[in-house]
This record gives sequence, C-alpha cells and structure tokens, in this order.
Amino acid sequence: QVQLVESGGGLVQAGGSLRLACAGSGRTFSTYAMGWFRQAPGKEREFVAAISWSGDMSNYTDSVKGRFTISRDNAKNTVSLQMNSLKPEDTAVYYCAADRGWPPDVYGMDYWGKGTLVTVSS
Repeated sequence: QVQLVESGGGLVQAGGSLRLACAGSGRTFSTYAMGWFRQAPGKEREFVAAISWSGDMSNYTDSVKGRFTISRDNAKNTVSLQMNSLKPEDTAVYYCAADRGWPPDVYGMDYWGKGTLVTVSS
C-alpha cells in the first residue's frame, strides 16, 4: 500500500512558477513509477509528466514540454513537479499517482493522491 499526499498548489499569475511536491509512504516507493496528472473543471483527467523508478526516464505531455520538470528523491519518498512559465490553461487540480508499470497511464495507476489545486490567473 502506498499513500500519496500532494502539496504546493496555489494561485499564481501567468508566467509565474510553482513547485508541487508529492510525499509517499511505505518502503516500496522506489519500486513505483510516478506520474503527475491534472483535471481541469469540466474536463477529463489527463497525463502531465512521469518519471521511472530510478529517475532515469521521464516523459511529458506536449503542452508542458520545456516548462515543467519532474524529479524524484527515493531516499525521501518524494516526487516533485517544477512548473515554470505557467499559463491560464494549466489551471487544474494536480494529482500524483504511482504505478509499477511504465509508462504510467491515467487508466492504470495503482495509487492516487487527493490532489492539489493550481490556479493561474491571466
């Protein structure tokens, strides 16, 4: 069992930055690939970024490439999402999730956090 708790959301102006963090419980954290997903009002949950078990692989949805960076620290059981050059269309609830497979998929994640709200004003 892995429990995930997100933090770091908030209100930011367009062009600004936020850093999201996800803290995981359990001794098996390093055996899970981790992903960030988001869900905007009235829209389906979508993939944002993912990082492999050891951190040697990562991928991003096209709309955030060059702006967002995912990282992890297995010693601290944390995964982070650095978000730069934020746009109003990045407004959403952001979720972290864990899965033993690769690449992570929104329909197949094993564990989910409860989410943190990011609001980008224009």
